Amino acid sequence: MAKIKNLKKKIRRLEARLQKGAKKLAKLKRKLEEAASAAVVKTEAKSSASVSIPKKKPLPLKGEVKRAASVKGPRGAAKQKRKLNLTPERRAQLAEAMRARWVAKRAAAAATTQDNSSISGSSVEDSSQPQ
Repeated sequence: MAKIKNLKKKIRRLEARLQKGAKKLAKLKRKLEEAASAAVVKTEAKSSASVSIPKKKPLPLKGEVKRAASVKGPRGAAKQKRKLNLTPERRAQLAEAMRARWVAKRAAAAATTQDNSSISGSSVEDSSQPQ
């Protein structure tokens, strides 16, 4: 009888160990898939970051933060904001490119306002002359 009892105990322990191994394997496979998808997202984010620079949102006031936090329920793991590791040379290069874009934008806006004012001014002059 003692032998049967010992065999049952060994079988029970082995089954428990195998079950733990299966859980560990599933967990590791899940982690691998998450890491692979994160790597894909990271490469896409890098390629899109070089194309356009996202705009910053204004910081909310203290009262707004508390209200928003109380309204929203608990959510899953928040996506961590990615910090750009730029060299000083690259940062200067990006700043210069942005300044050039702003200058071009201002020039385009000034040109359209001048065109609009010259068109409206000439129509007024034409209508004021006697025929």
